[in-house]
Amino acid sequence: MQEGTASETFILLELAGTTYAIRSNFVQQVMMIEHVTPVPNAISVVEGVVHARGRVVPALNLRVRFGFEKVPFDLRSRLIIVSVDGRVIGLLVDSAREFVKIPLTSIEAPPEGITGLTGKYLEGVVSLKGRLILILRLDQVIDVGDTEAIAAGIPS
Repeated sequence: MQEGTASETFILLELAGTTYAIRSNFVQQVMMIEHVTPVPNAISVVEGVVHARGRVVPALNLRVRFGFEKVPFDLRSRLIIVSVDGRVIGLLVDSAREFVKIPLTSIEAPPEGITGLTGKYLEGVVSLKGRLILILRLDQVIDVGDTEAIAAGIPS
């Protein structure tokens, strides 16, 4: 990387065999999943609530959010506590253990063929050391209002 090239730190997470990135300035904590307390009548994407840093935080299952098959948590599963627009939310992922610096000039716009909810979730795509990484638009990922509308059959 050239000196003077702007870069940002991201945390990489795995979900259903794909690598995603979240800007590290949104991340408050990454922890093992100990216990998620189910919440009655919650939408499917909300796995429940967790206790993190002295507060109760809703936990979103990103597998469900992205339409992947739900799988049991294991020793690699992680809970990423993020803060976006004043909201603190936990994201349940298959694994997350790597922080990387990504030059901002290497981030490309998502491919044009990606539309709908999937396209809303992606800020960009980057190829880093031979792997494709999808950069998440976190404000859209945690906005479960569109999920509720879909479940109710209301067009967004």
